[in-house]
Amino acid sequence: MDPSTLDEPTIERRMRAWRHEIHAHPELAFHEHRTAAFVAARLREFGLDVVEGVGGTGVVGTLRLSQSTRQAIAFRAELDALPIQEVEGRPWGSVVPGVMHACGHDGHCAMLLGAAAWLAEHGGFEGTIHFVFQPAEENEGGARLMLQDGFFDRFPVDEVFALHTEPSLPIGHFAVASGAVMASMDLFDIRVTGEVCHAARPHQGADAILCAASLVAELQAVRTRALDPLEPGVVSVTSIEGGSSRNVLPEHVQLQGTARLFSAEASKRTEATIRRVAEGVAAAHGCEVAVEYERRYPAAVNAEVPSGIACDVAAAVAGAAAVGEDPFPLPASEDFAFFLEQRPGCLALLGNGKSASVHTPEFDFADDALLWGLRYWVALARTLLPADSDAPLPPSDPTERTD
Repeated sequence: MDPSTLDEPTIERRMRAWRHEIHAHPELAFHEHRTAAFVAARLREFGLDVVEGVGGTGVVGTLRLSQSTRQAIAFRAELDALPIQEVEGRPWGSVVPGVMHACGHDGHCAMLLGAAAWLAEHGGFEGTIHFVFQPAEENEGGARLMLQDGFFDRFPVDEVFALHTEPSLPIGHFAVASGAVMASMDLFDIRVTGEVCHAARPHQGADAILCAASLVAELQAVRTRALDPLEPGVVSVTSIEGGSSRNVLPEHVQLQGTARLFSAEASKRTEATIRRVAEGVAAAHGCEVAVEYERRYPAAVNAEVPSGIACDVAAAVAGAAAVGEDPFPLPASEDFAFFLEQRPGCLALLGNGKSASVHTPEFDFADDALLWGLRYWVALARTLLPADSDAPLPPSDPTERTD
């Protein structure tokens, strides 16, 4: 590869082009075939060893600059998009109806590809880096499937790291914290069974709708009564369905919801309380109830030492004033938590500027954030895997120069 193709400002332009290409062709969980192929092709161009089909459609590119048994690390980005219709008018807008990159995964991939390209060309580290492009982060647990596919046996690493966009932070700012930084995602389904009767004679049956309504109100007390008042968490009922006629009390009503918590113990207490409350409310209304409770994602817990290193690297890249803990801890969930359960590591946030919130039709990853992420990844690699080298850093903040 011609080294000039990676020099300033071309690396920035390449990352923008990569992001726009990925953004224009979004794919849902476990269907990221085009995106995975695009990523794999770029990694091979950079000279990395590439394995495809990990955990379904995942891609892992490995870069080694040592034959020793020195430390190995993993950097992760995500491949999948969301079932959302994007607003019109962007030159790189989604060409797939009803699907868009509304959570920044296109930018995450572009930054990690940029890091792989830069480090493959300029080196400056000694050890092994696995560049992990994970499928199905959005609600489908692709990280768990990569682990079930033997990820850590096939790609042994000492530490794992991820970087996620954050609209509440200015571009060029980072959030890094240790401990529980993102919540678990617990899901619950509650089926209330009553006794059908005419709406004019409710005393002749058991009102499943009234029971469900009471249950919705009582579930709001789970957070305040099951958890320590100082422990963050939220329980929300997000769906209620039942009945099909104005003059008939239905036999069944279905409730669905989610609990966002920051420890396994909080999850256990919340499940037990939801079951107890549901059974008690149902008994009071003469109904029956069945509760299903699923732990979809664990809480994401950053280890202290890797988080300290990540914080120092972010400060070196952006300045100490541009690095803090806010908005951690976040009640949203991230399946990078599965990796963090197996290895120490750190999930950090990168500012997206004054943008729409993620998971909305208006969201778009800020291209001006790409170089910040690239510099973070390169500096992190060289800090974790030091070598005697004066290898160049990627170009600086694009707002400080003109092309």
